[in-house]
Amino acid sequence: MSNSSSITEFLLLAFADTRELQLLHFWLFLGIYLAALLGNGLIITAVACNHHLHTPMHFFLLNLSLLDLGCISTTVPKSMANSLWGTRAISYGGCVAQVFLFVFLIAAEYSLLTVMAYDRYVAICKPLHYGTLLGSRACVHMAAAAWGSGFLNSVLHTASTFSLPVCQGNVLDQFFCEIPQILKLSCSESYLREAGLLILSCFLAFGCFVFIVLSYVQIFRAVLRIPSEQGRHKAVSTCLPHLVVVSLFVSTGIFAHLKPPSISSPSLNVVVTVLYSVVPPAVNPLIYSVRNKEIIEALRKVFEYARLQINIVPIIPLGLALYLRKSEG
Repeated sequence: MSNSSSITEFLLLAFADTRELQLLHFWLFLGIYLAALLGNGLIITAVACNHHLHTPMHFFLLNLSLLDLGCISTTVPKSMANSLWGTRAISYGGCVAQVFLFVFLIAAEYSLLTVMAYDRYVAICKPLHYGTLLGSRACVHMAAAAWGSGFLNSVLHTASTFSLPVCQGNVLDQFFCEIPQILKLSCSESYLREAGLLILSCFLAFGCFVFIVLSYVQIFRAVLRIPSEQGRHKAVSTCLPHLVVVSLFVSTGIFAHLKPPSISSPSLNVVVTVLYSVVPPAVNPLIYSVRNKEIIEALRKVFEYARLQINIVPIIPLGLALYLRKSEG
């Protein structure tokens, strides 16, 4: 029997036993990771550099991109490194950091998605009060509350999880350190405290979900009262990306943790976990930008500016050489 004080590392789930499949996993995750970095990085750059996008909706979108970048960077690089080097190990401290960061970022993202639902509700249902209810100070406070709630949630869960004695070895059936998998290694009765915290978190998450659903019920009722078809289309187009992101996030998360034990298997667990932890950060930028003309226009300006800078760079040494030749003359 072992305990947490004697464990120096955990063994993560290996995607494959053969070298060829390990490299395939590495390249697949590398492609997804680079897509997430590029997409979220472009949205952050577009929103930060274009003053026309300094609106509450785009401010929250910038925060969402930051959380997505952090979330995928917490789990994917370590899994890629293990596949590349043919190892499964993660240090005890690395596992603690991974759990803390993942819970922090996931909880903050869910809170932010709830705030974004409120933003869409005010924009559609109470447009005359939008500037008052969602001023710059209010937006900063709501974003800070989302990040702060994620941090507090993560501190409680991480401290509770890693204070438990571990009696069932150090092998995790997941490609990153996940609380349910660590609880499986704990002693028989010692996990009840963390299980209670998880149940409390589920109730809070369910409250946020109810708030999002009620917000969209009011939004769609308001949209149906808009007389012009163009107005209804514009209102729906601003809400649809958020609704798609919330649906993907919630449905995959619920299925990952509440699926019936009869259909549970290591391979299915990995697939579902990838769907809620890896895929959303990569596809969220595409979902938010594909129908957003302001984002597309801002990105076009960013690319034009970058192309201009690339064209200017070769001119600088040439101009400097001409200046020095003229000075010598």
